[in-house]
Amino acid sequence: MPTHLWGGYDFGPGPRVAGRLNQGPFGIEQDEGWFTIAATTASERAVPNFGLGLVGYTWEEGGASLAVRAGREALDRHVEKMASLPFVDVLYIRCDWRDVQKRPGRLDLSPVWDLTLDAAKRHGRRVAFRVMLSNTVGQPQYLAMPDFVRDKVPVVEIGGLQEYGAFKFREPRYDHPEFQKAFRDLVELLAAKFDDNPLIEWIDLMQYGFWGESHTGGLPNPFPDYPTAERTMVSMTQLQLDSFRRAQLAVNTQPDISNVGNREVVDMCVRAGAWLRTDSILVEEPEQIESFANRPAWLAAILEDGYFRKYDSAAPGYLPPDRAGVNMLEVYMLHVLDVGGNYWSLWTEADNLARYHERFPRGFTRLGQRMGYRVRPSWIWQRKRVGANELVVAFANDGVAGVPGVLRVHVKTPDGKEVAGGALDAGHPYAGKLRQAAFPLPRELEGHPVDLVAEIEIKGGIRRPVRWACEQPLEPDGALRVDVKKQSDPDWRKGI
Repeated sequence: MPTHLWGGYDFGPGPRVAGRLNQGPFGIEQDEGWFTIAATTASERAVPNFGLGLVGYTWEEGGASLAVRAGREALDRHVEKMASLPFVDVLYIRCDWRDVQKRPGRLDLSPVWDLTLDAAKRHGRRVAFRVMLSNTVGQPQYLAMPDFVRDKVPVVEIGGLQEYGAFKFREPRYDHPEFQKAFRDLVELLAAKFDDNPLIEWIDLMQYGFWGESHTGGLPNPFPDYPTAERTMVSMTQLQLDSFRRAQLAVNTQPDISNVGNREVVDMCVRAGAWLRTDSILVEEPEQIESFANRPAWLAAILEDGYFRKYDSAAPGYLPPDRAGVNMLEVYMLHVLDVGGNYWSLWTEADNLARYHERFPRGFTRLGQRMGYRVRPSWIWQRKRVGANELVVAFANDGVAGVPGVLRVHVKTPDGKEVAGGALDAGHPYAGKLRQAAFPLPRELEGHPVDLVAEIEIKGGIRRPVRWACEQPLEPDGALRVDVKKQSDPDWRKGI
């Protein structure tokens, strides 16, 4: 897979759309009269929809919060505080393989899993996770693999990094039959447990190397040659794509500095509808920034950066301002908007996050106002056509990203009966754009209200509700209610 620009590159047509709506053109010669019956304006508030948000970590590669690690705070208290933050949308677990499995054939999830899932359900949050096959934390004492795998799989010493001390890092032979056997068991167990769980927002692909990010920090890889490395990682990727048929996967886009076939892996994941993620933003190289900014519109982008992960706004010199007086953490996070990102990761320090937001509210607030997709029915027209009524709606997207999947819209009566509906093309409306669609209505709805209801469809036909991102009041289920005019109305053409 050669290096290529993502802008204009053919990744295929995107997800298939069932029940495609008529999306125009809507020429005036088709009309027998029209009326603008409603309009909305963009909301300035965060809208907690699937496919976007701020991500609070309940566990990362080193563990839970610093207070938990130091024994000053209980794990359940840490998880509860993170889930209680009003600006957090997703709770995230990043843990070692040894934290989810102790023996073959079964999962042995560490306590943070049940605590996180329970807190997410109680607080209306969603959950994402990554199981790491390799980790810098713990070495040289132990590896990320559980002992029953380590006992059967050769381990290769790949060299040291000055910032970590004198020891040499070790990586498993991913291509070894015993590793592959245990890995398949792990994937199948995770899929059986989480593939249909409605709390799961996404699952990070289990990839090569440090923290599962498809690199080993410039050190050699443990494979005997490049073909073996690429063949192994492509096979492991395909297994995950085949096993998780409903849960959304995300692939790290690390360039192939470790020569393990990353470009092949990323390409096959994009074509399979996996979202993209990267673990740094401001210091990232041009290749990854270009790929995120020009990815297919139906894919979400997940961004994090660990440089200022403590959010310690009180520490002297911790958040140096640039020449404009903007603190560096804010500079980092607001670049998420420049690449059309959907998620920004907040790491583990809940108390610091709350204090940071109180002192520097612009960062999280601006992300909440613009990050991801923010869809609303901007214009709603009613027109006469072939003796009946039809709604034509111009859907606006005030966010910086396309819809990560397929937006489905239904017209329902207030008692929930669907009278029209279907899907826009994948990714539409694109960021900052409009997409029109028509909904034919039966004549008996003249003079009655109808509700416009939205949902997003992702892989496996999974659908999640979507609240319109508008200032106008919505129904409890997030629907926008509009009144269908009578064709006999003398004010038919006066508009709203």
